[in-house]
Amino acid sequence: MDRIILHCDLNNFYASVECRKHPEWEGLPVAVAGNPEKRHGVVLAKNELAKSFGVKTGDVIWQAKQKAPDLVVVAPHFDEYMYFSKRAFDLYSDYTCYIEPFGPDECWLDCTGSTKLFGSGEQIADRIRADMIERLDLTVSVGVSFNKIFAKIGSDLKKPNGTTVITRENFREKLFPLPVSDMMSIGRKTDEKLAKLNIRTIGDLAAADPAMLKSHFGINGLKMHAYANGNDVEPVREYVKSRKIESVGHGMTALRDIDELDDARAMIFYLCEMITTRMRKYKVRGTGVSVNLRSSNLKHITRQKKLKVPTYATSEIAACAFSLVVANKSSMPLRTVTVSVYGLIPYGGYVQTSMFDDKPNEKEESLERAVDEIRAKYGKKSISRAIVLGKDFIYDKTDAEDFLPFQR
Repeated sequence: MDRIILHCDLNNFYASVECRKHPEWEGLPVAVAGNPEKRHGVVLAKNELAKSFGVKTGDVIWQAKQKAPDLVVVAPHFDEYMYFSKRAFDLYSDYTCYIEPFGPDECWLDCTGSTKLFGSGEQIADRIRADMIERLDLTVSVGVSFNKIFAKIGSDLKKPNGTTVITRENFREKLFPLPVSDMMSIGRKTDEKLAKLNIRTIGDLAAADPAMLKSHFGINGLKMHAYANGNDVEPVREYVKSRKIESVGHGMTALRDIDELDDARAMIFYLCEMITTRMRKYKVRGTGVSVNLRSSNLKHITRQKKLKVPTYATSEIAACAFSLVVANKSSMPLRTVTVSVYGLIPYGGYVQTSMFDDKPNEKEESLERAVDEIRAKYGKKSISRAIVLGKDFIYDKTDAEDFLPFQR
């Protein structure tokens, strides 16, 4: 028997939450956009009316207003989005415990075992859509299929507030004419490479020679071919089973270009402190550091380096990251800096240390745990590193602002 997989996609999520709070905006185009003073002046989300004017995610605010002169622009309120996201996921859990997030506004549900209680996949989707309006005053589009890939495509086909059912009998008719880029895991560069092979639709991909695809794309070529033919057997994880954390990172676009190494070092420390705070929350140490540097001309490089010993100490991780910046200072002036810590191991894991070092990070790590306690009691800004004070290119960045896709 085929699985019954649903993909639920809250329509224009950020904008819908904002419009929900402001009924006076009914009949007006609305866009949620970042602060232009922080170089975040781009559209993050828009309502259906703004979309009808051609406003797109990623448009700069002035471009969006050229398309829709009456556009209402509102700053994002991420805490509220997380609140409604949690309520939506609570709603989904009424129907199944197999819920896999794909961002704050999207998820897959495996409802194979729920049909005796709630009816067919289509009936469950329609009930979810009705519940979403009644409980949260939001709309959701739902794709119903026998695998995750097709269910996700289906949720895009009827927006807003629609249900699309894709079966083994109709998937060729419904999906094969669609652009191959509509299929998850096919980004712009892969789409361009496929076009050079005269593969432009999902049907073209399904009919392509697997050996040829493997020669151009490796194992991913075989996966793409399988997905296009409906051969996706990846399970939907239970809601309580979180995605394994492979790395912890943070990035920031500076308020002005960074052209001095001292300023780069301050930025590194600021990012690393946020990273290590999350590492302690996850109870992990890292074994390697990666930096991604984007220069003022928008060229970027990525470099990485192993740590001497696993740690969550800010100073050691920052020193490693800064050494990578110094080794690649030709990339300056910098516009964006991103630091990631990878090779994570749990606190209690065995650690290979140097024979000359005895518990090399104990004092530093103990100090940082004490800082966590102070901030938990008196607030995030109660204690700060001197190196970041007074820097005019750093703004207050929080985890809520990052709105990590798998934060839950």
